[in-house]
Amino acid sequence: MASVEHSQRNRLLALFGPRNVMRASELKDAGITPAAIARAVEDGEIERVSRGLYQRCRVDVARHHALAVASMRVPKGIVTMLSALAYHGLVDEEHPRVWLALGPHDWAPGPSCPPLRILRFAEPYLRQGVEHHAIGGVNVPIYGLAKTLADVFRHPRLVARATAVEALRRAVREHKVSLEALERNARAGSVWTIMRSHLDSVLLRA
Repeated sequence: MASVEHSQRNRLLALFGPRNVMRASELKDAGITPAAIARAVEDGEIERVSRGLYQRCRVDVARHHALAVASMRVPKGIVTMLSALAYHGLVDEEHPRVWLALGPHDWAPGPSCPPLRILRFAEPYLRQGVEHHAIGGVNVPIYGLAKTLADVFRHPRLVARATAVEALRRAVREHKVSLEALERNARAGSVWTIMRSHLDSVLLRA
């Protein structure tokens, strides 16, 4: 019996080798029993971070780890707004909630870890400007920088205009985004007029 438990534990930890976080369903599909998972939690080898999600303890957690966890928690979610700005290096601190965009009728979870801020985007705008980035071995969909800047200008009630303007300023001055991409995404989001007024000011001061 002890040898069976040892084998299960080794297999479980091996599965976490290239990954920081895994679903319980993935562990089950790999032949790991619920009892083995529970014992690994009790022994401090892994920890439950949300319903059906586990991460390995005592490992160097990847930067933006919360984005990976949120992406696995909400497979259709796309990292957006302040969380996307943080990922692209345009705000100095990550927001305590992970901001995710979903379609009008996509399922959203209840309270979870990490806490989420769910926004509803209409098609086809929802699918525009999506990039995929590997975070801790997890494929995470994140809006590209130009799309993210257009989004924060589209939602002044959710993101302070001063924050949006500062992000735009940094993106341009640090050459993180092209003017063509900015205009294309701003026009798609119907915010080109307001963004251009701030962009002109940024360019004049450059």
